[in-house]
Amino acid sequence: MPSSAPSQRQLRVGEQARHALSDVLQREDLRDPALEGAVVSVSEVRMSPDLKIATAYISPLSGDKDAIVEALNRNARYIRGRVSPALRQMKYMPEFRFRLDTSYENFEKIDRILRSPEVARDLGHDEDNEE
Repeated sequence: MPSSAPSQRQLRVGEQARHALSDVLQREDLRDPALEGAVVSVSEVRMSPDLKIATAYISPLSGDKDAIVEALNRNARYIRGRVSPALRQMKYMPEFRFRLDTSYENFEKIDRILRSPEVARDLGHDEDNEE
């Protein structure tokens, strides 16, 4: 039964792609109005098993998040060309796809739930029983 977890190779190449992509997004002047002045954090790049598709999870730090993701996807071929020197050891240059990283929002939501009075009351009740 094949494992659904990424292989060591997928993780290693994904991390290399994340570094290369971060460098390009930081240094390059992408001529797209939606990307002007946008600061984008690349939190993760997940590689497909055949290493031909790289899904980049990004967190725009300002601006219209959806417009920035759309602009990055529009410019994906250009970005791929700019990233290629850093990934020259790869047999095939992956196709980049950009997605909004919502993990931070999920963490905040869980944190808010854990800090809510209802949960705090229940947690306090459990601690009283342990004594």
